Amino acid sequence: MSPDFFQKLFFSNPIDATKVLLISCLFMTGFATAQNDTLVKGGKLSEVIVTGQFNPQSVDKSVFQVKVISRADIDRQAGNNLADLLNQTLNISVMPNASTGKSGVQLFGLDAQYFKILVDNVPLINDEDLGSDTDLTQINLDDIQQIEIVEGAMGVEYGANAVSGIINIITKKKARHTWEITPFIQEETIGEEYNGVSEGRHIQSIRIAHNFSDKWTGNAMFTYNDFDGYHDGLQGRNHYLNDSLRGYRWLPKQQLHAKAFVGYNPNEKHRFFYRFEYFNELTHWYNPIVDPRYDAPTDTYDELAQDRDFETNRMVHLINASGTFSSGLTYDFYASYQQQERNARIYNYYFRRDTEEDLSDDVYESRKVYYSKATVSNFLDSEWIDFQLGYEVNTIRGYASMFAYEFIGEPIERNLGTYDFFGSTEMKFGKKFTVRPGVRGLFSSQFNTQVAVSLSGLYDVGNGYELRAIIGTCPRLPDYEELYSYFVDVNHNVQGNPDLKPEQGVSAFLHLNKVFKKEKGFELETKLSAWYIDVQDRIELIQTQFSPPTFRFANIDLYRTIGSSLTGSAKTGNWLLNAGVTYGGIAKVLNSSEIKNDDFLYSVNVNGNLSYTIPKWKTTFSAFGKYNGPQYQFVQQYDENQQVILVRGKLSDYTMIDATVRKTFAKDKLEVTLGARNLADVTTLNTTAVNGSAHTAAPSSQLLGYGRSYFLKILYRFNFG
Repeated sequence: MSPDFFQKLFFSNPIDATKVLLISCLFMTGFATAQNDTLVKGGKLSEVIVTGQFNPQSVDKSVFQVKVISRADIDRQAGNNLADLLNQTLNISVMPNASTGKSGVQLFGLDAQYFKILVDNVPLINDEDLGSDTDLTQINLDDIQQIEIVEGAMGVEYGANAVSGIINIITKKKARHTWEITPFIQEETIGEEYNGVSEGRHIQSIRIAHNFSDKWTGNAMFTYNDFDGYHDGLQGRNHYLNDSLRGYRWLPKQQLHAKAFVGYNPNEKHRFFYRFEYFNELTHWYNPIVDPRYDAPTDTYDELAQDRDFETNRMVHLINASGTFSSGLTYDFYASYQQQERNARIYNYYFRRDTEEDLSDDVYESRKVYYSKATVSNFLDSEWIDFQLGYEVNTIRGYASMFAYEFIGEPIERNLGTYDFFGSTEMKFGKKFTVRPGVRGLFSSQFNTQVAVSLSGLYDVGNGYELRAIIGTCPRLPDYEELYSYFVDVNHNVQGNPDLKPEQGVSAFLHLNKVFKKEKGFELETKLSAWYIDVQDRIELIQTQFSPPTFRFANIDLYRTIGSSLTGSAKTGNWLLNAGVTYGGIAKVLNSSEIKNDDFLYSVNVNGNLSYTIPKWKTTFSAFGKYNGPQYQFVQQYDENQQVILVRGKLSDYTMIDATVRKTFAKDKLEVTLGARNLADVTTLNTTAVNGSAHTAAPSSQLLGYGRSYFLKILYRFNFG
């Protein structure tokens, strides 16, 4: 590499000294802590967590506020994928897309580009990016031990794009028995649609785990998920009339997950594992427009429709080595190769012959990632101070298009690489006060050098009160679509912008926890939180020319959110209750708009779940509910004179309610779960919070769910040794 490369890498676009001084003053005047909701799980307040820690430790000792979703919580809710599970989580909104079958996540109103998903501390590749912009329906829960959620900027610990928070999914690593064979089947209605074969959802899974010796263990899992689509009045694939009734409201798709794990623990101080994952998803789109192909001389028809299949293939290899040397020095090393492709197959379907003739079959999104991360800590033999140093490197090679299968010419592969170095110090001032400052340098082959800083703190006030706070920064890097999209023909001109600069996110969180413990088995924990998030240089697709219409990505917008929440968890006897309420406001400064308003618009969210166990019956009854209040947004509309006006749009409120009954038989080997999702029967939401145009009216509704559905899950545990 030339000297010019290093000069650009390290010395271009230096950090504004005023901002650094201001942030430093804030760090020194107000100690900080991280973001999460500790829940009472089975009467225990000390789940072991790994997210953001130097070493695994109990959740109540962490300077970060970590919310833990345990395996028991997952089983009670009987979610198939991460979208099912997070749909009931406070401050998180799952946004499904019926036309693609994908589900993204919003945290504090910021979409999935600002929220990072990790599996065993490593960001997961997806159709759009590495870690961020993940489709939640593609993450299977069958081999998950627990899920850890941190809210707020985690740029120091986890790098770019962790602006609003992270989810860290921890997989199962051990087996309690020599052999464990666990198959299950699950049948589910899609709204009112179900016939056991071509309607509904059908899941089959088997997991096999084996302890080869005291040092070696392994497991493998296979899951097939067949979602037959939701008609909602449409007539499916074989409807050959050209009356716009062909197809599905929610697209049918099939998913295949295959996973394998091998772990080696030579002694108590060192641990090694290898994990493999293969994922395949096939989504079907059936064109509502049918060509009758009428032949006048013979007075016959040969109807056809031009349909599309979208296929995703993902492969993940991960190696981890961790442990402690005799000197006390602790290490944690990860190396991963991940690959994901998405292709579109276009074909003509002939109804009378029931045949398909291909027109094209092309890969339009591709990612190949080489990733490595390592940390070293416990440099000093001290109870009062510790250091952690680490690096994180990834190289992504691939391409993407905004428009499936419609590349003009051959797509051009590009490389995006980031090379990060980070460090933090955890200092204890007595037994009550812990402070953790940290900094990360983000060096990139594409962008100027970025810096993320944070300061977290924990103060034991006494009498069961704990105060946590954090101030942190985190950039969001432009993705392939924003940088390299190119779709230009006689009707379109949409281009990426390789000169985009990273967005800049800053967040501040404050948490006050109170733990109550009373006699006779009563336990109660509450948490009061407040936050502020600011994102600058937001990237938007703007129209740069009106005739012919030309679009280009640019750094133009701002985003701010402020809010507070109160959550609580209680356990007494066989009852378990969790509940929370959030009130927050969002302000957007849309410089891309002809007119704008940056006022905060507020909304409320309430959630809760209640469980009751009857030990004699070995049965647990659970109910989950979440109310999402109306959401408001300023949008552009056109008056009767075709002049742009700014109005406050509204997305209607809605309530999601789920319920399950879980019972075990045969000495807990057989487990049966019966449940219902979306008992409030939510399908669409009225909305005026969408921009219109001079010639096209804004849509008046948004598809959210496919109505009330019911499921039955049967699982059996074959345990030997």
